[in-house]
Amino acid sequence: MNITKESIDSLNAVVKVAITAEDYQGKVTTILQDYRKKADVPGFRKGHVPMGMIKKQYGKSIMIDEINKMLQESLNTFLTDEDLNILGNPLPKVNEDFTWDAEDFSFEFELGLAPEFDVDLSAKKKITQYNIIAEDSLIDKEVENLQTRFGKIIPQEVVAQGMNVAGTFANEEKEIENKATISLTDLKGKVNLKKFIGAKVGDVVSLKTKGLFSEEHKLMGALGLSKEEVEGLDISLIFTIEEISLTELADLDQELFDKIFGEGKVATADELRAKIKEDAEGQFKMQSEQQLLNSVTEYLVKNTKFDLPVEFLKKWLATAGENPISAEQAAEEFEKSEKGLRYQLIEGKIMSSNDIKLDYEELKDYAKGFIKSQMAQYGNLNPEEKELEEIAGRVLSNQDEAKRLQEQLVSQKLLTFYKENITFKEKKVSYEAFVKEAYKK
Repeated sequence: MNITKESIDSLNAVVKVAITAEDYQGKVTTILQDYRKKADVPGFRKGHVPMGMIKKQYGKSIMIDEINKMLQESLNTFLTDEDLNILGNPLPKVNEDFTWDAEDFSFEFELGLAPEFDVDLSAKKKITQYNIIAEDSLIDKEVENLQTRFGKIIPQEVVAQGMNVAGTFANEEKEIENKATISLTDLKGKVNLKKFIGAKVGDVVSLKTKGLFSEEHKLMGALGLSKEEVEGLDISLIFTIEEISLTELADLDQELFDKIFGEGKVATADELRAKIKEDAEGQFKMQSEQQLLNSVTEYLVKNTKFDLPVEFLKKWLATAGENPISAEQAAEEFEKSEKGLRYQLIEGKIMSSNDIKLDYEELKDYAKGFIKSQMAQYGNLNPEEKELEEIAGRVLSNQDEAKRLQEQLVSQKLLTFYKENITFKEKKVSYEAFVKEAYKK
């Protein structure tokens, strides 16, 4: 067997594999002999079937199978030995004159090679790192939400401002029939509010989805629809009132504090506000760090220039899935995935150049930390190490879960690296300002 590589350019190459009869004949003969021993053919004693008959029936298929095995193994070994950083998988070149009736065979495979490039972390235009502050207005709102959640529900006969109304939203055409409870404070505009004021149980209110609620997710909950389903939805609704109630806010006293945080953890309204602020800013930090990682990713993809073996990748995408796709579909798929591929290459370059590694023990410790935090939510604050080890082992044995946790840990490591090596522009903002500024298009 002879394997050679021919470079087309810096991003494309062809591997040629020449296989002679000497390479496969011995193995084929051994398998045929084994077949002969086991063959059960009428008219012949077991083990005494003529070899010519065995060859005629099985010879070609066994030869083809062995050559394909040999081809795959030798190609993988060659790529490893040559330390070739390939994209996708080798693509066999079609030979119109190929036949399995020969003794010697020649195969060719196209390779797409990963580009060589450097990553510059000195951003000319500084990336913004947001420090999100929980403002008093947000804390006020959360305090009121807690008072509402633990408040006393008082049935009412007539709808008035600030009340809650339970009933059924319906639209026959869209087959919507969903029970929901809404707060009048969530309605958008005086016109919608006016339709409810003075109504009683059994009354039917005519509404429009467009401009009904101040926030989109409220409409999703009211109608029992997904984000995609409510996006741009403009239809008529009827709402049949079934219950009317008023929530009497819970007092800011020790009883409420104990219900929310556990006995004796919070003793005053000021401590409650401080705890809300701490918890909110902890969540905000997670969001701001994810946004920072996204911003760095965008910056690196935009500013790290290198070419890709585009035509090879399109051909590979056309055949990579379970079902082949057309050249046009492959081109569309490449356009969708190009950005992700570029960042994968950049990420790999950063990790290899800066010795950022991930081993199994690190991943296991990360999984244990994740599991511990999940258990804490259900009241198990001090799980035994043996229990954590067993659960982590089960979690990591699931390929999808292991991959998800690995990606999270890699992101954490990269974010730490970016913070140490990139100078950011720090900016304090409210949560509302963060959403408007960080996610504007």
